[in-house]
Formats: sequence, structure tokens, C-alpha cells
Amino acid sequence: MTGAVNLRRADTRRNNERILAAAAASLADTGELSFNAIARTAGVGVGTVYRHFPTQGALVLAVYRHEVQQILDAVPILLQEKSPPEAFRTWTTDHLARYMMTKRGLADALRAATNADDEDVPGKAYEAMVGAVRALLEANVEAGTVRPGLDPETVARGLGGLLFLDPRGDWRGQTEALVDLLWRGMRPGD
Repeated sequence: MTGAVNLRRADTRRNNERILAAAAASLADTGELSFNAIARTAGVGVGTVYRHFPTQGALVLAVYRHEVQQILDAVPILLQEKSPPEAFRTWTTDHLARYMMTKRGLADALRAATNADDEDVPGKAYEAMVGAVRALLEANVEAGTVRPGLDPETVARGLGGLLFLDPRGDWRGQTEALVDLLWRGMRPGD
């Protein structure tokens, strides 16, 4: 019987991931959530969506938390696989910029969902993002590629310009230009 329970748990996790991915795509594309459309896209029944997320607010918060966690989880992996400057650039371009472009569709839904929730989800996510920036800066200070004493919150605010990227435009080039600008200001001796 244990094998059946484990298979069910694995199936539940896969369904949850597919639902979150479909909801994130819907929010990025239209800014709206239709449980029926999400169920079709995720390849599950609408009842499965409701079992995982009984309200739109619960789904919006889960999408937001999931996307933030993916961005945070990338930092230690990148720092292990790449040099600190490459990790900072890759994280900013391949993870944070993509997230920031899709966050616009999520913003209105998130405001509505968090109004009904006492928890400060966006505030906690922001603190976690500043922590990720801190980890990247510390690795770069240790490598001698950025000067010590940089305020991670100031750098995170500078990266806030990624919110204005156009996903249909040259977002990658614009991201690289922003990172280059920030990097010049963070180098030792500048």
C-alpha cells in the first residue's frame, strides 16, 4: 500500500506543478484566471484545480510564492556552477528579468488576493529577493569583483527597472544594459 500512496503523492505534486504553470502563464498572458481554462491547459479536471486551490486568491498566492521560490532556488545553484559575476548576470537576465516581465499580469490579481489575506506575501517575497541579492553580492565581494559595503536593498531597487521590460521587445539586450550599468557602479574602486 505504501507504493500506491507514494505514486498518489507524486501524481499530486505533478498536478500541482502543472496547475501552477498553467495559472502563471494565464496571468502573464491575460492577467485573469479561469479555473476551466487552467484545468484544460494543465491536463487535469476542474475539480482537481479546486481541490488544490479552493479560491482564485489561493491560486494567485500559490503562483506568486512558487515563482519567487524558483528565483531564490536558482541563486545557490548558479553560485556553485558559475563564477560570481556570471552568477549575478545569469540570475538577473535568465531568472529575475523573466519573472519581472510576467509579474505585471500577476500584480492586480495579487493585490486582490492579499487584501483578503493578513499575511504580507509581497513584503516577505521582497525581503527574500533582497536576501538573494545579498548572497550574490557577498560572493562577488569575496571574489573581488564588486566593492564591499554595497547595500543589497539599493541594488535590488536598481534591478526594479526590470519591471518596465517589454516581453515582445529586446528585453534581453535591455536587461544586459541595465546589468552593465549597475555592474560599473558596483566594481571595486568606482
